[in-house]
Amino acid sequence: MAVLVDAAMWPAHGRLWAHLVSDASLTELHEFAARAGLPPRGFDLDHYDVPEERIPDLVALGAQAVTAGELTRRLIASGLRVRARDRR
Repeated sequence: MAVLVDAAMWPAHGRLWAHLVSDASLTELHEFAARAGLPPRGFDLDHYDVPEERIPDLVALGAQAVTAGELTRRLIASGLRVRARDRR
């Protein structure tokens, strides 16, 4: 069971964004996000969007830095992944 964060590579609002996920449960993800002070509005069905400058703080709190591919594989394996076509 781990909370994972990928590299920031998604541009929006003048900055780069990363994803924060749990490979075990949404409860674990929400509890970690609360401890990190992430706003609830950053949650998007199966992940939190986090600005690039927060990544070091998240890793210091225990998030595991992984590649985007690894994050996606582990999210799918967890059964928590919400596919793009199901996001509507």
